[in-house]
Parts: sequence; structure tokens; C-alpha cells
Amino acid sequence: MKNALLKRIEVNPRVMIGKPVIRGTRIPVEIILEKLAADLSIEEILEDYPRLTRQDVLAAFAYARGVVGTEEIVPQVRLSR
Repeated sequence: MKNALLKRIEVNPRVMIGKPVIRGTRIPVEIILEKLAADLSIEEILEDYPRLTRQDVLAAFAYARGVVGTEEIVPQVRLSR
């Protein structure tokens, strides 16, 4: 299912300066995540963007999870004096 969702995301330097967008639109994944973080429901997002489907919104989640999941974290350690 995850791979099918990720096929809904497109990264193309000619579309929105290469930001990840929902395929076939100019709607960035970032905007969808911002709206979710602002406590909008999926239904409210779909009302604001009628071209989107529930699967598109879930694809934004899957994309973000993939980016965060592969992010390398380097902890900073402070030595006490």
C-alpha cells in the first residue's frame, strides 16, 4: 500500500521548484502537512482542494514518514567541565 501511495507524489524541478507535490497538481505536500498540523481534518482539506482525494492526503503522510524515517540524526553531546 505504501508504494502505491508514494506513486501519488511527484518531484519535478519544473513543478513548484522541485518541491514534492501531489502528482498532476501543483499542490505541495508541505501545504497538506501544514493544514493537518493546523488541526484541519482530511475532509476539510478535501473541501479546500476538491482535486485531491483521501488517498492523496494519505500519500502526503507516507511521503513525510519516509523523509523523516531516513533522516540521519546526529546527537550533540556536551561535556561538563
